[in-house]
Amino acid sequence: MVTDNHHEKTFIENRTFDELAVGDSATIERRLTMDDIKLFAVMSGDVNPAHVDEDFAKSSRFQEIIAHGMWGGALISTVLGTEMPGPGTIYLGQTLRFRAPVGLGDVLKVTVQVREKDDEKKRVTFDCFCTNQDGRHVIEGVADVLAPTEKIRRARTVLPRVRLAERAQLHELLDAATQPEPVAMAVAHPVDAQSLQGAFESAQAGLIVPVLVGPEARIRQAADEAEVNISAFQIVDVPHSHAAAEQAVALARSGAVSAIMKGSLHSDELLREVVRRNSGLRTERRISHVSAFDVPTYPRPLLITDAGINIDPTLEEKIDIVQNAIDLAHAIGIAQPRVAILSAVETVNPRIRSTVEAAALCKMAERGQISGARLDGPLAFDNAVSEAAAAAKGIVSEVAGRADILVAPDLEAANMLVKQLTYLADATGAGLVVGARVPIVLTSRADDAITRLASCALALLLAQYQLKKGP
Repeated sequence: MVTDNHHEKTFIENRTFDELAVGDSATIERRLTMDDIKLFAVMSGDVNPAHVDEDFAKSSRFQEIIAHGMWGGALISTVLGTEMPGPGTIYLGQTLRFRAPVGLGDVLKVTVQVREKDDEKKRVTFDCFCTNQDGRHVIEGVADVLAPTEKIRRARTVLPRVRLAERAQLHELLDAATQPEPVAMAVAHPVDAQSLQGAFESAQAGLIVPVLVGPEARIRQAADEAEVNISAFQIVDVPHSHAAAEQAVALARSGAVSAIMKGSLHSDELLREVVRRNSGLRTERRISHVSAFDVPTYPRPLLITDAGINIDPTLEEKIDIVQNAIDLAHAIGIAQPRVAILSAVETVNPRIRSTVEAAALCKMAERGQISGARLDGPLAFDNAVSEAAAAAKGIVSEVAGRADILVAPDLEAANMLVKQLTYLADATGAGLVVGARVPIVLTSRADDAITRLASCALALLLAQYQLKKGP
């Protein structure tokens, strides 16, 4: 009898044809997890909702998510290829009968047993069966293999850890945004398929009520290209992108809409209208950009500011940038966000301006000039997001290692941080311009569906928060 001790074995060794006898058996055990199901779906492309859609599974005959049948078949292959006969085995054929479903948490005992040997051809027939923790046979079958004739002993290959990027934080954001009423949103100049598709998908998700502002003929042409039905959407016909930006801002000033989304026009073209002194959407705050990131290796949403608006902000401007990010954190349900003011080092150095400004911001928070959060800084990036790194430096802080908001020293640092997380850490982020009278979604052609939806969810939650908070 061979049991599954993969984590203890450092070598993998076979049983040759001559070493096998009728009745010999090998067994491994494996508990089914959701990661197993998802990894098998990714590998095989089998996204049958019985396996990956919890709502659908509840309405199926089994009333729960079940494993792919061939997941159990793959475990039989594991025993034959790694335990008995092991390395050098050539699979010739396999029959399987599925007697019962395998559900999440079930523990499968997978056994192969020698039924007969063919001395001339060196073929071995195995009975194969999988039983669950209740002793019930869930899979039965017969395997035919060519058994190895030479002894093989090799170091066991250590497989890399596989990490599933779930976008859990962004999905939680979308779930939170299903409660309020959808926000009326002016979509400025949506004259290409991508920008119109984003507005349509967000409307379908119940996040926004779009008001399409731009040349009507071009908007309808874009709808045809995107193959979406916009008959239920209000269209405000204006001749060009400049007029679209101006009209979208006017709609927000009048209260006809509570948010704005950039369509197919440059960001600065829209923001120029937003910050106009007499006709724009200025408040006492400076506007800034906040990205809400879902980083697979980080256990909470991560807000990063400012990667899109303020190039080299002064200390006075950073006060607004920090407070804007805190307000957005409150809007998405973080009651007392931990704010890390980033620099290259974690000590104040008069020659590094960002460390001095970080210390000043923290003192301002102590004196109530910045409210609603716990601040610490200067902190290097590793100390801000890793408790182990902070401990190694002897940093005792409520913020270090557990930051909810990262405030970069300037736009260059923030922009590089955002792009590094996106392209090297498989992170996904939504973005919003804050500090104006209404939230502003700056979409990009490269944004995927979840990013567009999450950005609109941010806008909805912030608009609701601003409405409750009042002027």
